[in-house]
Amino acid sequence: MAFLMLISLAGCSSKDYPTTGSVLVIDSRLDQIIAPGTLPEILADGFDWSEGPLWLPRQKKVLFSDVPNNTIFEWSEKEGLKPYLKPSGYTDTIPRGGETGSNGLLLDQEGKLVLCQHGDRRMARMTAPLDAPAAEFETLAGTWDGKRFNSPNDAVFNRRGELFFTDPAYGMELRYGDPRREMDFTGVFKLGTDGSVTLLTDQLSAPNGIGFSPDESKLYVANSGGANGPIWMIYDVGPDGILTNNRLFCDATVASDSLEGAPDGLVVREDGIIFATGPGGVWIINPEGEHLGTILTGVATSNCTLDAKNRYLYMTADMYLMRIRLR
Repeated sequence: MAFLMLISLAGCSSKDYPTTGSVLVIDSRLDQIIAPGTLPEILADGFDWSEGPLWLPRQKKVLFSDVPNNTIFEWSEKEGLKPYLKPSGYTDTIPRGGETGSNGLLLDQEGKLVLCQHGDRRMARMTAPLDAPAAEFETLAGTWDGKRFNSPNDAVFNRRGELFFTDPAYGMELRYGDPRREMDFTGVFKLGTDGSVTLLTDQLSAPNGIGFSPDESKLYVANSGGANGPIWMIYDVGPDGILTNNRLFCDATVASDSLEGAPDGLVVREDGIIFATGPGGVWIINPEGEHLGTILTGVATSNCTLDAKNRYLYMTADMYLMRIRLR
């Protein structure tokens, strides 16, 4: 890893960050979200595959996973880039290949770090404090119906504290062909506050990013590819958290023929705008499923998150940590 290059960015002010890519405007309404002429900034680089950005409002920093390196990094305007936690997703002492580290990261209602751990094949919580991180974890969910998960990928809490998460096979050493898989499907699950795990759907070939509409009546799920294709699905969410009325929300099939990347992580803003990584970069989609434009990063883009005031969208994109200023 180009660690010296990463650290060299630590002392830069925001005006010094190199810019890259462009913004493709499909609908003029995008100008109310991103000012014309605004470009993505590169905050740090040299990662194998960056993923799962999480904004920590009190610390004013972003955490993100470098999945193949089993490491979480942190970045802040004040201190730049630093290693945060290793190991992050695989704690066994037996060496193995593949994408072993943490993927999606989020905070629970107590402000503790929750991790989608590829290598350990579980949803876990870090037991150490955020300001003094240590690789000490407790399992929140590791099985359904007596079978181990494939490799939990992304997750979101609702206001009741229930955890919804996706479980494709990207974190298995041999991915979908790994003989150690115990489920013959890839699902979307709910972890209840009582510890129960419910299968919500097993009908997606590669479920990935996940997020609620602001009123939590709808759930968006990205599907990266396979039999269902590169699409985003939308579901109605019942009072018990059960999903109904599944339907196509937005289709990236045509774009995927010519642009790098696939539907992956997503974040939903308070006004219902969805920022969803997909072919070319980050797609901006309104609640009606209309594609307003794309932040073109130039590389396959994995995930994104907003800061507490919605001033910046932070993006993990292949070897980069990026951000772009929002209106």
